[in-house]
Amino acid sequence: QVQLAESGGGLVQAGGSLRLSCAASGRTFSRSFMGWFRQAPGKEREFVAGISRYSGTTSYADSVKGRFTISKDNAKNTVYLHMNSLKPEDTAIYYCAAGVGGLSPDSSSYGYWGQGTQVSVSS
Repeated sequence: QVQLAESGGGLVQAGGSLRLSCAASGRTFSRSFMGWFRQAPGKEREFVAGISRYSGTTSYADSVKGRFTISKDNAKNTVYLHMNSLKPEDTAIYYCAAGVGGLSPDSSSYGYWGQGTQVSVSS
């Protein structure tokens, strides 16, 4: 089993920055990846960014490219989401997720999920 715990959410003004953290504990896999998803009120959960645990390959949704950066610290089993130039439309609950195999933006590829952390961006 893998446990994921997100932190770092909060309220920020448009144009501001936040850094989300996701600490993983429990079993680790040689070929694994982690990702961030978000869900805004009344909308479906959507992929934000993902990173391969060992190669460091990354993937981003078009809506966050150039503004968000995903990074990892394998020694700490932690993945980060650095969010810059935040917009009101970035307001959502952000979820950390982990999967095994190749990096994927498909939520069904992720078998482990955190509880989520709220990010609110005011205009």
